[in-house]
Amino acid sequence: MTLEEYRIECGWSQSEMARKSGVDFNTLKRALSGENISPQTARKVAKAISTELGRPIRFTEIDELKVNL
Repeated sequence: MTLEEYRIECGWSQSEMARKSGVDFNTLKRALSGENISPQTARKVAKAISTELGRPIRFTEIDELKVNL
């Protein structure tokens, strides 16, 4: 699943996803649009998704997520 698909599954707006992840809104928008993000940011987003969905999601499992490794 893509980050956008996870966002929809969680029932979050973009701003809510950013808030629950503890990342800047503009950084989240970059991630959603396919731009590179840091591993730290990717982990924060994956953790928030995992918490919301009640199952472990690693950032490496999020399709099309570009992370600066």
